[in-house]
Amino acid sequence: MDIVSEVRAFNRFYTSVIGVLGAGMHDTPYSLTEARVLFELGTTEAADAASVRAVLGLDPGYLSRILARFETDGLVSRERSAEDARRQVVRLTPKGRDTFAVLDRRSAGEIETLLSKLTDPERRRLVSAMGAVRSLLQPVERHEPYVIRPPRAGDLGWVVHRHGVVYSEEYGWGAAFEALVARIVADYVENHDPSGEACWIAEVRGEPVGCVFCVRKDDTTAQLRLLLVESSARGRGIGGRLVEECLRFASAAGYRRIMLWTRDSLASARRIYQAAGFELMEQHPGEEAGVPVNDQIWARDL
Repeated sequence: MDIVSEVRAFNRFYTSVIGVLGAGMHDTPYSLTEARVLFELGTTEAADAASVRAVLGLDPGYLSRILARFETDGLVSRERSAEDARRQVVRLTPKGRDTFAVLDRRSAGEIETLLSKLTDPERRRLVSAMGAVRSLLQPVERHEPYVIRPPRAGDLGWVVHRHGVVYSEEYGWGAAFEALVARIVADYVENHDPSGEACWIAEVRGEPVGCVFCVRKDDTTAQLRLLLVESSARGRGIGGRLVEECLRFASAAGYRRIMLWTRDSLASARRIYQAAGFELMEQHPGEEAGVPVNDQIWARDL
């Protein structure tokens, strides 16, 4: 597959769908870039011209020409900043506010018309796919909020799927490992005791990015299983939070001890376990998809 050609084809398709190639946006005399500037100004009472330029990535001369046109059309007023005379403050006039409202209303209406042709599942697929594009192409924001929640419909299938994909890509583990994860998840569903077992999903922008399970090993011992954090969400403390959730639940459920099985090649997970107070109890050699591994048991008291 020629990836560059595929991306360019998608760009051509999407610009056609949203109609950005026409003379004006939403039946107005303003181009896409001019509309973006109006939207930026419409979200605040007054904006610093330099900030607008930085947010939209515009050339200073180009933005100046746009603002000059807006001023001629009676859409904006400009003045020097009282704090810094080198900076320019831009405000929408009442006419500018009206123009912004027309653009905003027509933009929302066109999207609603586009979405009206889709079923609810298709809309969710569309939003999910758009979120994937944004998360892959936007710079990573390490402080982006996340939530830890119970699983919903489809999440357990996601757990099996992502374990299979992630461990195949990062460690070369094959179908046997994915089958093991599927059995663990199936056992959890079939034998689930909510008083002593639970699962949590980490979510960013409405999409799952991590998981962990707490299951019964015996009457006094809980087992932490299937800790996973997507590579795109690592470095934010999500893995540690999932482990903390598991420890709190196990303690509240009356377990006196908690253990887990892992492998020495999973260095990031090991650091999380050590930080949470787990200690290495035993290890022995094993194999996964023809690759030698060291299986380890870690545990701690609650």
